[in-house]
Amino acid sequence: MMSNRYFLTQDIMSEIQVPQKGILSHTLYNDEQAKIILFGFAAGEELTAHTAPMPAMIQILSGEVTLTLGPDRCEAVSGCLVYMEPQLTHGVVAKTPTMMLLTLLKAARQDTKPQAA
Repeated sequence: MMSNRYFLTQDIMSEIQVPQKGILSHTLYNDEQAKIILFGFAAGEELTAHTAPMPAMIQILSGEVTLTLGPDRCEAVSGCLVYMEPQLTHGVVAKTPTMMLLTLLKAARQDTKPQAA
């Protein structure tokens, strides 16, 4: 449910199914301030390491993953929350079928293009 002042989903886990193979993503919300994406990963699937020009948060809703966060690797399970600064290299490898929520804070975007003098 959405109004001009809020977005509400009563049961986020029913928004998508974890696929048997591959990665499934579904954008739940997107405006000039934020983007919220729900991911379903089959076991063994990977989002390769990359960066984003804005702060982001990862929430593991179910399953087990290995996260790359800058130079660190860590194991994460359901209930894990990660906040990442802009330009932090990060990646995800699903060890089991996994559901993950990614929130991008677009209002805090940091452009990497050089500014004109």
